[in-house]
Amino acid sequence: MTVTSFDPRTGGVVATVAETGPELLASVLASADAAAPSLAATSPAERRRWLHAMADALELHRDELATLADRETALGLERLTGEVTRTAGQLRFYGDVAAEGSYLEVTIDDPTPTTPGLVRVNRPMGPVAVFGAGNFPFAFSVLGNDTAAALAAGCPVVVKAHPAHVGLTMRQAEIAQEALAAQGAPPGAFAVVNGHQVGVDLVRAPEIAAVAFTGSQAGGLALWRIANEREVVIPVYAEMGTVNPVVLTRAGAADVDAVARGFVGSFTLGHGQFCTKPGLLLAPAGSGAADAVATALRASAPTPVMLTRGIADAVVAGLGAMVEAGAELVAEIPSSGAGWAAPAAVLRADITALRHGSRLLEECFGAVVLVCEYDDDRQLAEVIERLQSSLAAGVFVGTGADEQAPGLVAQLSGKAGRVTVNEWPTGVAFTWAQQHGGPWPSTSVPSATSVGAHGLARFVRPVAYQSVRDDWLPPEARAANPWRLPRRVNGRLAATSTP
Repeated sequence: MTVTSFDPRTGGVVATVAETGPELLASVLASADAAAPSLAATSPAERRRWLHAMADALELHRDELATLADRETALGLERLTGEVTRTAGQLRFYGDVAAEGSYLEVTIDDPTPTTPGLVRVNRPMGPVAVFGAGNFPFAFSVLGNDTAAALAAGCPVVVKAHPAHVGLTMRQAEIAQEALAAQGAPPGAFAVVNGHQVGVDLVRAPEIAAVAFTGSQAGGLALWRIANEREVVIPVYAEMGTVNPVVLTRAGAADVDAVARGFVGSFTLGHGQFCTKPGLLLAPAGSGAADAVATALRASAPTPVMLTRGIADAVVAGLGAMVEAGAELVAEIPSSGAGWAAPAAVLRADITALRHGSRLLEECFGAVVLVCEYDDDRQLAEVIERLQSSLAAGVFVGTGADEQAPGLVAQLSGKAGRVTVNEWPTGVAFTWAQQHGGPWPSTSVPSATSVGAHGLARFVRPVAYQSVRDDWLPPEARAANPWRLPRRVNGRLAATSTP
């Protein structure tokens, strides 16, 4: 059995690789399991060196990788070249986060006459299965946020390749493995497997301690169910598709044409294949928002080419289902008909159609959006409560004071993991304060983030050592603090120099 990738522009074959069979998977898992203690015992500063080396290797092959990625994704060389650079930056960032050390949360309580001595520290969970995303072949794929965070946290990684770009995946794997070997990382620290069944087997494997997934709601929930049916249940950190609503206030509607142009630029980015794509615009009655967005879409005239035939077909089906659910087509840029092309469209609907169970409240993964008008604040608040929770939500306000804005920010923060004001949600910076995750079902673990410094927390678990001899503790918890990590001693932070 094989896995084949295609050129989305033409439908022609690009690469074919063999599926990973049971024997090879068993070998990969055994190697990852054997490597886990070595990674856990390696200092964060050493792991930072590995991740920086992988970043350097990626950048060395930037043009080669971007060209290969464009053949398998049709996302364009400019976008993909930039994404390689971003991914290298991510690798370095997570390495630096590990070396800073606060993610370990080393906490020490000295013994007292009435309480025992305790040392609490976050420890690596073990091998992590990462499911690469199709829409970001670098930043959320083989060496993306999940892989970088898991390695930084001291966990071996087994990546299940996305079938849409297997040629690129295997080339990235070669580059990464060469870089890790050159830095002395233990064998088994990183591997890639291919095939649909191997993904199921990977989640069921007793060696796997956690799963990280970026993709569709159906895919994420399927993995979550498998993991919860195991004899030993493991966490699945699934970042799944959402609608990501944007609200235009009455004051903000004074600049509706500019907002419409920004909306089009955001929802057509990457051919509408961003998990943070804004899919619903709620605008005040009489603002003419739907017509303004339609005008901006016609002026932009995008020609979306989707990653796979399945996604292209789903866009067409989703567009039809939204019309059947009560939406009106305002503007459509027809598909070119070549390869995996799909239409781009703006629809509008009466806001009362946004009811529980309506297709209008579900994501259409492509350059398709819905615009609805609200009559007053009460109606708007009721509709927002009916929306599915999302990764991000936005508010566009007027200049100066805006009486609607504070309440909207507060309400949307209960529905989304990130709230933006006068900025579109597409684009997720890898920073210390970032949160890329939201309430169920946008993510399977609402407290987790798949982007940013706190992403390492997914792959560690706290252990408390009570009255344990100092030399029996893991290095990061010992009194001498050999790795020079920040720690809390008897309730007080005791920062130390970065290694």
